Amino acid sequence: MLGNLSDLDLRHLRVFLAVVDAGGLAMAQHSLNVSTSTISTQLASLEGRLGFRLCERGRSGFRLTEKGRRFTDLARSLLTAIDDFGMQARNIDRTLVGTLRIGTIGHLPAGENARISRAIARFRQRDEAVHLHVVIRSSRVLEDQLLSGDLDLAIGYFWHNSPSLHSVPLFRERQIACCGQGHPLFSRAGDISTGEAHRYPWVWRTGFLPEDTTPAPPEITAHADNMEARAMLILSGTHLGYLPQHFARAYQAQGLMVPLNPAGLWYDVTFSLATRLPERQSEITRAFLADLAAVSPADPTPIH
Repeated sequence: MLGNLSDLDLRHLRVFLAVVDAGGLAMAQHSLNVSTSTISTQLASLEGRLGFRLCERGRSGFRLTEKGRRFTDLARSLLTAIDDFGMQARNIDRTLVGTLRIGTIGHLPAGENARISRAIARFRQRDEAVHLHVVIRSSRVLEDQLLSGDLDLAIGYFWHNSPSLHSVPLFRERQIACCGQGHPLFSRAGDISTGEAHRYPWVWRTGFLPEDTTPAPPEITAHADNMEARAMLILSGTHLGYLPQHFARAYQAQGLMVPLNPAGLWYDVTFSLATRLPERQSEITRAFLADLAAVSPADPTPIH
């Protein structure tokens, strides 16, 4: 069983993760710049130190064992911690050292993306050596990752109002009911009543929005947790659905989609910046929040 770690053990861990990420020995040999036989020998050496088999490899292909899957997560955590330690040791004289993990939903309005970019530029002017890790997820996943500690801050619409999270509103986004080319209502869209729209199948969001008082249509035949998936179903001509007005414009310009009734079938969503509670925020997180506040308006801005 693996006891004290040596440099050779760490090198073999990196080889193992490279094989996992590549999906096999043959595909990993290019990134590792060694032969498959050398990789196989290194994996066998690691398995010998551990005392169990990490993966099946051979003519039948590459497959992690159950212990191999569990060990993969442990190995990633260890190497991430070692890399983070090295970065902090090299930059120990800096004021801010570490990692800032930011999450957003996809397709934020251009102005909001620009605002975050200005905050990043301002943050980079600090005396810092911070690695930025940015991911795009659904609001539901962002909230879960904030609660688990996998993210430091996130921008999305959050409806659970967890007592473990702190949030401030950033902007409001207009959602409009849309119809795709080929749908029976396409040629008459523009002033369709709610009653008429509700005679047709709809795609609906997967999460609850407390500020939305729009009645759900009686025939919901599809659900989607992001706007790209909803757009795909709307463009098929078989579903009606809500999309952000700024996002739908590109499809409207191509003649592929039209709003059903922009004056009547719409609702606004408030997007918030969510973090863990202030007493649990790192110094890095607090610094970035200050920079974001410095480039943000005082009141949430409507995005239509």
